[in-house]
Amino acid sequence: MLNNIIKMENIEKWYGKVHALKGVDFSVSEGEVVGLIGENGAGKSSLIKIISGLFPPDKGKIYWEGREVTIDSVKKARELGIETVHQGGLTINYMSVADNIFLAREIKKNVGPLKIIDKVKQNEKAIQLTSELGLKIDSPEKEVRLCSGGEKQGVAIARALYYKSKLLILDEPTVGLTIEGIRQLKKYIKKITNENNAGCIFITHNFRHIIDIADRYVVLIRGSIVNELSNKNIKVKDLVKEFFYVTRQSAE
Repeated sequence: MLNNIIKMENIEKWYGKVHALKGVDFSVSEGEVVGLIGENGAGKSSLIKIISGLFPPDKGKIYWEGREVTIDSVKKARELGIETVHQGGLTINYMSVADNIFLAREIKKNVGPLKIIDKVKQNEKAIQLTSELGLKIDSPEKEVRLCSGGEKQGVAIARALYYKSKLLILDEPTVGLTIEGIRQLKKYIKKITNENNAGCIFITHNFRHIIDIADRYVVLIRGSIVNELSNKNIKVKDLVKEFFYVTRQSAE
């Protein structure tokens, strides 16, 4: 049996009078891809923001590789090995593609007694990463503000993939990507889960983009996990049927 990378117990989150998460138990194991699905407002974003250190839970415990932890910042999450690509990507418009990928974790070289950013290596690596994702960005020096929405998303994904995280969180990562970009993204997810034993949380409304890589689906409705499904022999139509069934049941 594979070990849990992250395990969350009885997680509660309130925003004023809004009860966003209601006693959620959630886990991701080594080498596992978990499809997190739910309608808008279901609590998916709240859950991943807690994992990625943006917000603290109001109640509950988080265990990382069997040890109880407090994830109180993005820095802490990254130190543990958690990389998150939020919906739409998080990029800085007036910085280059390469500078965005290596932001705060630049590749450096020794020049005498000093360490300076190795722009050549960063540019070479940025070209490799973006090309492998099927992005046709003409130059790694191109400012992100001049990129399309899909290209910006690709830059954020490239940044997360480069650091070989233990847990990769992807929030609607296929939005704006080409067919080739989606294919390459799936290839990378399989690579890091199979070869590195990393875990992945994949949030999407397009079940066709996840049906062939997810090991398990977690259905979140109105702040509660209402079902978990194994991907064994499941088809897109079955997943859609189950999703809309539990959505209707929760509304009644």
